[in-house]
Amino acid sequence: MKIVTWNINGIRTFKNGIKKILDSFDADIICVQETKVTRDLLDEKTAIVDGYNSYFSFSRGRSGYSGVATYCKDAATPFLAEEGLTGLLSNQGAVIGCYGDQVELTSEELLALDNEGRAVITQHHFIGQDGLQKLTVINVYCPRADPDKPERKEFKLQFYRLLQCRAEAILSSGSHVIILGDVNTSHRPIDHCDPDDVDNFEDNPGRKWLDQFLFETAENSENGNAADEPAEDFQESASGGKFVDSFRYFHPKRSNAFTCWSTLTGARQTNYGTRIDYIFSNHSLVKTFFIGVDIMPEVEGSDHCPVWAQLSCTLQSSPRCPPVCTRHMPEFIGRQQKLSRFLFKIPEKQNISNSSEKSLPGSQDAGEIRENLNPVVQKQNVGKKRPTDREDTNAHKSKKSKTTKTESNAKGSLLAFFKPKQTQLIPTKEKQIESCQDGPGTGSNSKICPSDLQNDMNVSKLLEMETENQDEVEGESTSMDKPNDCKKGPCTGFWKAVLHGPPQPPLCKSHNEPCVLRTVKKAGPNLGRQFFVCARPQGHASNPQARCNFFAWVEKGK
Repeated sequence: MKIVTWNINGIRTFKNGIKKILDSFDADIICVQETKVTRDLLDEKTAIVDGYNSYFSFSRGRSGYSGVATYCKDAATPFLAEEGLTGLLSNQGAVIGCYGDQVELTSEELLALDNEGRAVITQHHFIGQDGLQKLTVINVYCPRADPDKPERKEFKLQFYRLLQCRAEAILSSGSHVIILGDVNTSHRPIDHCDPDDVDNFEDNPGRKWLDQFLFETAENSENGNAADEPAEDFQESASGGKFVDSFRYFHPKRSNAFTCWSTLTGARQTNYGTRIDYIFSNHSLVKTFFIGVDIMPEVEGSDHCPVWAQLSCTLQSSPRCPPVCTRHMPEFIGRQQKLSRFLFKIPEKQNISNSSEKSLPGSQDAGEIRENLNPVVQKQNVGKKRPTDREDTNAHKSKKSKTTKTESNAKGSLLAFFKPKQTQLIPTKEKQIESCQDGPGTGSNSKICPSDLQNDMNVSKLLEMETENQDEVEGESTSMDKPNDCKKGPCTGFWKAVLHGPPQPPLCKSHNEPCVLRTVKKAGPNLGRQFFVCARPQGHASNPQARCNFFAWVEKGK
């Protein structure tokens, strides 16, 4: 059995689907975090993957935030599955249970901890030395403690306590437990790229929680064994921790083994990161069934890298998927009704024939209803030219022709609002001369008289004057003969001052290379200010290939 965890930083980044990624791991269970997808945005090719069954937890408060998902091969289908840690999101019946003592948290706090979509639990069966055994896999994405939001620090600690409470309760019920995912805390100084740069490293509340949640030998607690070999004997610490960091169990002394790097500073190039993605397990499972654990820094596509664990046991497949599986979602099995079915009902033909007697609410009369439902040729108004016999013959031959143009009645119809209005063109002097020869007339071949032309010209002049006055009010000029005062004058200097472009980057002192321009985005007195720093990726101060400490503010107006 192989299990993998990976913070993918957005499941929709896999534009060609996630199946290719899942197959590349060749694992029975793949747990991903930070999917950043809500249920309404989950598409079928992501939810229903051939050869796998999936289980999602979505954020219910924010879109494009948090979220976890567990993909199991069909040969490793779980017997039970559940969303969340509290049990408040589970349906009655097919649940894992074992919620532990949650009296320290109110119902509102419990619901808030689960509403961000941070946990999915699946329970499996395998054959061990003692016969059929249970294995519960808890896929978690622990909150990040925002330094600017003190309430999030307490939220993170509450989540840690809830996770420990649930995991220990499931372990006490007789099931083996694996907790894996993004824990968002580096445990030991060996797990951090620069622990000296972190204030009060050992006093961090998250690290204190890990100290009492995990247990390990004294010789392996900080500096690791003499060689990078699995620890032979683990004893529980005085705090009573029941779980093991499986990576440190197999690699107690390996340094620079990081799983997360800053993409903004390019820190992955210099391996300037932290190890915050873990696979925890109860001691007996690690000692008996775990074969190996390692990280995969060569896998790109996220600011995290995957972590895998290999076990010597073989999972048994459930004959059916649990109810929370995505295969049972109504939108993916054809049971969900279309929204349009709840908005209107298609009218029947027999109802249309009776519409002349009844009118719909509003300003539509019976004639307009017929026209909107089924536009047909209306009766021709008096005074319009009668069609010829030839036109009548053509009309009978083409019964499926489009609606002919009709003159609007006094009230008008709804279709009249969508027809473009025809504008009359002002006649030219040639037409004026032609009209004088033929004289005024009526009908379709009538000419324009000089008096009518003069009136139209007067109206045109009034419109031009009105337009000019309007342009003057708006501060613009529509005249073709614009003054050339702005050419190479004060206007040129104004636009140069506004559109001067970015300032010339200076050279950093250590590498003598052009710097890169940055902008302060953190709230405070320097918000929006620009500055120059070394263009190389972030790294340890002892690394000559890393960024130097050059820094320079950009002066205002430059």
